[in-house]
Amino acid sequence: MDVCVIGGSRYFGRRLIGHLRDAGVRVTVLNRGSTAPPAGVEQLCADRNDEAALRAALGERRFDVVVDQVCYTPVQAAIAARVFAERTRRYVLTSTVEVYAETGEAPVREEAVDPSVWPVDLALPWGHPDLVEAHYAEGKRQAEAVLTRAGGFETAIVRTAHVVGGADFTGRLAHYVRQIERGEPVRVHADPQPASFVQEEEIARFLAWTAAADFTGPVNAASDGALDVRELCAAIGRVVGVEPVLETGAQEGAAESSPYSFERCYAMDNGRARRLGFEFSSVAGWLPQVIKEARA
Repeated sequence: MDVCVIGGSRYFGRRLIGHLRDAGVRVTVLNRGSTAPPAGVEQLCADRNDEAALRAALGERRFDVVVDQVCYTPVQAAIAARVFAERTRRYVLTSTVEVYAETGEAPVREEAVDPSVWPVDLALPWGHPDLVEAHYAEGKRQAEAVLTRAGGFETAIVRTAHVVGGADFTGRLAHYVRQIERGEPVRVHADPQPASFVQEEEIARFLAWTAAADFTGPVNAASDGALDVRELCAAIGRVVGVEPVLETGAQEGAAESSPYSFERCYAMDNGRARRLGFEFSSVAGWLPQVIKEARA
């Protein structure tokens, strides 16, 4: 199998590349070249936002599968759809639980957001970083919609839960570990809602599995067992040996200082992945080790 990974220079993207390579897959990484790829992996350098440069970097190459780790807007998706039409038979988009932010359903299932009918507005200034950051979830929803409706390849969408563990550059879990170890109060919402999580190694394995699969459409990628921020803090407290101090704050302040405290439920139903043949592990099984890693 010949796979192109767009992005993949950090976090679980590098693990994904390693899984594919170690399984005997020929892997090509396409990114801006700021980080060298792992040994045995080819690298193509281009800015994915520049369609002409992207076409030039690819030349006549074709792939069995493209795994897109860094598509955040419908404009990026539209460029990819044009460039990779007839260059690949399968396109895997790494998406996010954030697409469910406005649904209110719990636990959320894939059909809550249908990319085949989601409205797309390519005229918005998607090239502006502030817009992309402020409308991250909507950018992902519209990117899903563009790729789902594209011709020339089949599309699978992996909606990831909150990824923790390993080389987590966000520092969100480490933030809680530091505060609890120091005995500092953790601010939470008055009624925090549960969220799903997935371990870095497991989401990389799932993406590699998805690349070799043949299903289409969205699939939730989450470990069994959702946690709210109070339960997460209790688990951290058991590992570090300190009783967490929780402080209820104003909703806005709590959200700013406590990144896993949510007003909405972000628990995901992973039943479709199971029916397709992938069994996720339980968050209770891997969380203690991930907390220990976050202490380092």
